[in-house]
Formats: sequence, structure tokens, C-alpha cells
Amino acid sequence: MKLRVRPRALMVSAIGFVLLGFLMALNMRIGDIPLSLPDVLRATFDPADPAHFVVMELRLPRALTGALVGAALAMSGAIIQSIARNPLASPEILGVTTGASVTVVAGMVVTGSTYGGASGLLMALGIPVLALAGGLIGAIVVYALAWRRGLDGYRLVLVGIGVAAVFTNVKYWLMTVGDVNDTTRAMVWISGSLNGRGWEHVVPVGLALLLLIPLTLAGARILDVLRFTDDTAVALGVRLNRSRGLMILSAVLLAAVATASAGPIAFVALPSPQIAMRLVGSGRPPLVTSAVVGSVLVAGADLVARTAFSPLELPVGIVTAVLGAPYLIYLLVRMRRGSRV
Repeated sequence: MKLRVRPRALMVSAIGFVLLGFLMALNMRIGDIPLSLPDVLRATFDPADPAHFVVMELRLPRALTGALVGAALAMSGAIIQSIARNPLASPEILGVTTGASVTVVAGMVVTGSTYGGASGLLMALGIPVLALAGGLIGAIVVYALAWRRGLDGYRLVLVGIGVAAVFTNVKYWLMTVGDVNDTTRAMVWISGSLNGRGWEHVVPVGLALLLLIPLTLAGARILDVLRFTDDTAVALGVRLNRSRGLMILSAVLLAAVATASAGPIAFVALPSPQIAMRLVGSGRPPLVTSAVVGSVLVAGADLVARTAFSPLELPVGIVTAVLGAPYLIYLLVRMRRGSRV
């Protein structure tokens, strides 16, 4: 399939990459050892520079994790919104990230209280597996409950909100019955934080994007067709259920791996595709531009989280939630007014 590249989308993405690089550089300036932008650039490329270890082992992995996680969440949101034909659809609303949160918190609570030091091994090896399993379970439950001779976008969102609420309550119940040390560790994780991110967090989400972005772009034509009704899509020769299932699986994998790397960072997957769609002027959320917008959003939120109340650093998920909640209200009001027209 020939991939069409829109000049406006290319321009917006290029500007986004430049802005992302600038925000990442600003983030790498901040820390116990303040650095100027020239110092950051010099330390990045000069192994003999005294600040090389600080930049390459402590600050660059954090900045890269934020950028990659933002891209994965935004692309996941773009896929789900295109399939559901609903701007309110996103991994957190549809139970994907909350499902991942439940399994990870359960793993932290059980291994921490039962095996003592086993939670360290869980943090290193088990969280990606648990997050992936929880995300898949959440998506399967929502998809199964929302299916009624087809998939309606509004029903999908309503069912997803209900399932997410159940998962959230289970998550907090686990934290209530768990050991205080384990629940404290879990609370930091579920807030969505980039603090202490290393290369072990960069690699999984980077590999996931490297594998899934080409596959998702190959299915971009299917997303274009899914904008129409199910009958129209079938008439155009699309194997609807299989195509929809594969694209949802890709979205779930992206969201689950991103959640495993930085926790469930809220309100990135929801607004990023809509912002990208308006910047590009497209009829559906553009995948690559959405990913760039998501990266910029997380990098900017991390900068705010580290500087707004300095020397206190907030989890980046708190900042994205504060910024994203008003946007969700705006979408609801806009959709309500549109339904009256």
C-alpha cells in the first residue's frame, strides 16, 4: 500500500520534533547539578566531560522515556478514537491502563508482602508482563461487554468508563489491604512518574514503538475506512472484525508498554489525537502527528512538574491530569452542543 504523506502533517510533525528536542534539552538541565544548554550538548557527545555520566545515565533516559511514552499513549489513543469514532475514547477511559494498573499493583502487594525482596525483581522484570496482561484483560472485557452485533462508539465509551471504575476500586482495595511500604511504592507508580527512569525503561517502549509503528501505519487505510459505518466498511471489502481486532490489539500493546515504563500517565492519549487532527486538518486523528504531539505534551508536563514547585518535583501524571481534565470537560460540552444542532 502506498503511504500518502500530507505536506501539512509533515510540517507540523517537523515543528513538533524541534520543540520536543528543545523541551528535552531543558529537562536535562534540571537537577542537583544545574547545567546550561551548551553544557548539556557538550556532555552528551564528549565522554571525557565530567557531566557525561549525569546526562547520559540519569537525565537522558528520563527525557527519552517521557518522549517515547507520550508517543505510545498518543498513538494508542488515535487508533482507539478512530475505531470507536468517538473523541472521548482513550486507553484510560476504556479500561486498558486501569487494567494494567490493577495487575501491577496486585503484583507489588503480593510479592512485597509475601516474598520480601521479590518486589525488586518484580520492578525489573515482572511489571511489563503484568501491565501487558492487565491491559489485554481490560480491553477484552470492555470489547466483549460493548459488542452488540457490532461496535458502537458511545456504548464502547460508556462500558469502558464502568469497567475502568471497577478496576480502579479493585486497585484501591488492594492498596488498602497491602503492606504500607508496598502501597506507598504502588501509589508513586500509579501517579505516573518519570523520576528515576533508566535505560531499562527506555528499551521496552522504544522496541514496542519500533515494531508497532510500521504495522500500525500499514493499517492506516483500514482506519480511514472505519470512519464510515460497519455496512459501508464491509461493502468496501474490509474484513471488519479481524481488522478492528488487530488495530485494537496494537493500541492495547502500545498503551500497556507505555504504562509499564512510566505508570498510567493520565490524559495524554485523550487530547493528543484531537490536537493533532486540528493542527493537520485531517478527518481522523493522524497517527504520526499524534505521536509527536503526545511526546511534546509529556515533555512539557515533565518540565512543569519539575519547576513549578521547585525544589519539590511532582509526578508528571498529576500535571497531565490537571491540564487534561478541563479539556475533557470542553469535549463533553462541545459534543453536547453539537448534538443539539
